[in-house]
Amino acid sequence: MATAQRVTRYSAVSITLHWLMLALIVGVFAAMELREYFPKGTPTREGFKSWHYSLGLTVFALVWVRIAARALTRAPAPTGGPAWRTLPARAVHIALYALMLAMPLAGWALLNAEGSAALFYGIGLPALIGENAGLASQIKWAHQWGGDIAFWLICAHAAASLFHHYWLKDGLLFRMMPAPR
Repeated sequence: MATAQRVTRYSAVSITLHWLMLALIVGVFAAMELREYFPKGTPTREGFKSWHYSLGLTVFALVWVRIAARALTRAPAPTGGPAWRTLPARAVHIALYALMLAMPLAGWALLNAEGSAALFYGIGLPALIGENAGLASQIKWAHQWGGDIAFWLICAHAAASLFHHYWLKDGLLFRMMPAPR
């Protein structure tokens, strides 16, 4: 009788998607921050905005692939520990996935509400909603707050990983690191 092998790391697909999405999310944030250095209406500023939109929508597409990969592959068993560590960890993961889904949709809807088409690497996407200045203002506020929340959740996620690695020394960080050669 064969015994089930204990999974100690995430799948290569999950690891690759994790780090790829981090790079994309850094790009999303960087594009919006860098645009501020250029005057409104300049091609460079508009280019950064276009990259922000396209990278954000790429995150939206890839999060679905990531969810599917997570559903189709075995994950390592939870490390355990007291509820004060496990419950916030689960909540942060759920919030991050929710934001990876909601933020691109909010950005897309914001563009539509402002009367603009959402472009995905130059390809026009169908409108989610019609032009509505009042709604655009509300979506913009929510999108900006969501970005701030996402930033701090990502920081908390990274800090927790480093806490596990340097303080608890439980090997948790290595479960999501690329395999050594």
